[in-house]
Amino acid sequence: MDLNLTDRVALITGGGGGIGTAVVARLVSEGVRVVAATRRGAPITDDGVLHIAADVSHPQGCADAVAATIAAHGRLDIVVNNAGGGDRLTLDPFPALEPEDWDDAFAVNFFAAVHTTRAALPWLSDRAGVVVNVSSLGAHRVDGPPLAYNVAKAALTAFGQGVAPELAARGIRIVTVTPGPTRSAMWDRFAAASGAPVEAVLAGIPERMGMLTGRMIEPDEVADLVAFAASPRAASVVGADLVIDGGALRGA
Repeated sequence: MDLNLTDRVALITGGGGGIGTAVVARLVSEGVRVVAATRRGAPITDDGVLHIAADVSHPQGCADAVAATIAAHGRLDIVVNNAGGGDRLTLDPFPALEPEDWDDAFAVNFFAAVHTTRAALPWLSDRAGVVVNVSSLGAHRVDGPPLAYNVAKAALTAFGQGVAPELAARGIRIVTVTPGPTRSAMWDRFAAASGAPVEAVLAGIPERMGMLTGRMIEPDEVADLVAFAASPRAASVVGADLVIDGGALRGA
């Protein structure tokens, strides 16, 4: 199915991680001109993607990422707020969480999306743009570790729902994509923190999370949903939370 995305310009934050890398590749395959923002950018590569260095855990980094996109392409049609995780991601219980843990979780998993979206608004309004926020199953299952991460992702999901009417009035769609456990470096970190063999921990996650598919999600699957959400094919999908979780929530 042609998603009608050819020649559109997309900025993807967290463009160097598992889901981010898959989203970059998927959008490129649809003819999108992609700017991938990571903390450590690289020059333009053979695939034509512009990799830039931008620390979106700070408002200036968000503004810089948008400015670099405009400087390179003169326009911006799609923002994918995919940055997530954080330097202080921890499975510690609530009493052990320091203020810095909360600050880091919200800076990366919530405020990065808020500030990037705000910086992009003038350009998106001119292009009938789309914002796709990548949240987490933890936004629906907030209790338990990683608590600060889950609460920040819950805020991100609420942000997408809350700001949707205002953005729609400016001709901008905002959509949330919520993956369940996805094979990525972050889940490897969670597994390693348990002290048990990583592969054994990962193998047990689908059953423990109630995933009916019996396996973790692949980044490419999430990328397919992000691409659809960003496309004109999803023109009536506004303010929605699109869950891809292997049946873990089952509408709960």
